[in-house]
Amino acid sequence: MSYTFRASLPTLCLALILPCALPVMAASPAPDKDSATKTAPPPERQLLLERSQEDAAALQRQLPPAEVQQLQAGDETFLALWKPANIDQPKGAVIIIPGADESADWPQVVGPLRRRFPDEGWGSLSLTLPDAPNSGSLPRVEETVATAPAKDAKVVAAPKSAEPENTAEADAAASVARAAAADEQAKAEAERIFARIESGVAYAQQQKARSIVLLGHGSGAYWAARFLGERPSPLIQKLILVSAQEPLNAKPSLSELATTLKVKTADFVYKDFAQNLDAAQQRLQASKRSKNINYTQVALTTLPGDNAAQQEQLFRRVRGWLEPK
Repeated sequence: MSYTFRASLPTLCLALILPCALPVMAASPAPDKDSATKTAPPPERQLLLERSQEDAAALQRQLPPAEVQQLQAGDETFLALWKPANIDQPKGAVIIIPGADESADWPQVVGPLRRRFPDEGWGSLSLTLPDAPNSGSLPRVEETVATAPAKDAKVVAAPKSAEPENTAEADAAASVARAAAADEQAKAEAERIFARIESGVAYAQQQKARSIVLLGHGSGAYWAARFLGERPSPLIQKLILVSAQEPLNAKPSLSELATTLKVKTADFVYKDFAQNLDAAQQRLQASKRSKNINYTQVALTTLPGDNAAQQEQLFRRVRGWLEPK
């Protein structure tokens, strides 16, 4: 075999093999760089904090650490603000319950009162309540999906008169299911709030409070009254309501609660607010019908443009009722 033939033999073999290998290489797709990403499970979304939790976190950063207390209510931990009385023998403790969407240091009523009570010999404990539920948080009612008839099944037309009746029955069933879901949610909300009030009372006891007063503002007044109505405690001697409001669809009503309690109750009402005044009038009339001598209503006047003077007026009237001379 000549040298020329031996040198060209590998080239000839490569020329014969390469066309056969090209279709195989073309049929094998390149590995997908993103395949691992596509098959990996999506990351879990973090749960959003309640608005009350965000407000509590902000207060914890802003206020002195000595005021901030983390209390336990069932499985939940919540923020409360404590200020001890500025005398050697405290008169007691006032537990302040804010209204809906209000923090434990809300600038109207809640914050000013909690800071003023210690100078008068009362410790103050302001609680954080959970967010109020809304209609969007109600569980959805499962709808029945109609299945298609089998091919061999005979389709029988229903009389026209039966269609509205079925629709009415479905609407009624859905309405009952929604009402049941709303009731369950209302019970769960009340349990969360009551657990926090009980935790506040236990903390006040730990601070050797001789007397405990509940003070509620806005819808917090409703929850304070309802707590004493459902879970009366000999440790709580007095109840103060300030600009009381009922939560939406509240049962029982505030007029039923506040006017039948066994503890001394002061209902502070701003007579300039027509809506609140109508509800306050109903409470006053209910107290007269029940002949409840423990219920007292105190009228206040708003001072537009002078919030400091209005807060001072409220504090003086509350203190005057709390410590009659």
